Amino acid sequence: MSRTPAVAHTRAELAGLLTPARRDGSRIGLVPTMGALHEGHAALARVARQRVGEGPVVVSVFVNPLQFGPGEDLDRYPRTLETDLEVCAAEGVDVVFAPSVEDVYPGGEPQVTVDPGPLADVLEGRTRPGHFRGVLTVVAKLFGLVGPDLAVFGEKDYQQLTLVRRMVTDLGHPVEVVGAETRRDDTGLALSSRNRYLDEEARRSAGALARILRAAAHAAPYGLDAALGSARAELRQAHGVDLDYLEITAPDLGPAPAQGPARALIAARVGGTRLIDNLPLVLGSPYEGDS
Repeated sequence: MSRTPAVAHTRAELAGLLTPARRDGSRIGLVPTMGALHEGHAALARVARQRVGEGPVVVSVFVNPLQFGPGEDLDRYPRTLETDLEVCAAEGVDVVFAPSVEDVYPGGEPQVTVDPGPLADVLEGRTRPGHFRGVLTVVAKLFGLVGPDLAVFGEKDYQQLTLVRRMVTDLGHPVEVVGAETRRDDTGLALSSRNRYLDEEARRSAGALARILRAAAHAAPYGLDAALGSARAELRQAHGVDLDYLEITAPDLGPAPAQGPARALIAARVGGTRLIDNLPLVLGSPYEGDS
């Protein structure tokens, strides 16, 4: 049911809106976003609603400068609060927290931040040093300000999801972290706020990322080498895709197992826009179970 969400721009406004829920013990769900909301974000809000029932669902809309490196798209990252509120209203979101940079970081760039550890040095971390320090710092702040019982993150940003889960475990945040399946368009392209940077030709080219991952998943029963080989063969047929990385790891982003659950992850520039995607797969023998 559509409802107009209350909007909090400050910490004090947010606390005031959530006080009744805290008083009556309702479960609070949080969906952290940087705005420019689309169907993928709407799906996260629906997952949060399913988990908290009648409790409040909070969507944060904050373009976090701490997670952008030099030369990245901080200044041109889409800021569309008016349409974001429409998406939230359609999903029955109760509160939208849309703070200023000054409200989130009142003392300027924080001196105390969250060290994401060695997992932040691989995959995205190799290309974007410092990115996950910024991500985990703002997520920790949101956990402190909102006080959610659960927080929903999309699996498209799989390394982020993995690191948030590790932070919650290591630092003892009393928050259940829920991963929601990646939403895709008709071509298989993972929904992303950055997709709006793509022109028609680049969008067609970007569909190759999902095909590359599906090729890996299809060959995964034949083992790691077969999965990577199949993905690379699909990559060679792609046009306009400037690969950053294509890797298969364990679900916790450690080394891929010889057999069992794994994750295929890709990052590439398409038409000047950097995109990421991933898929779960199962490595093993196609003859398992045969007598």
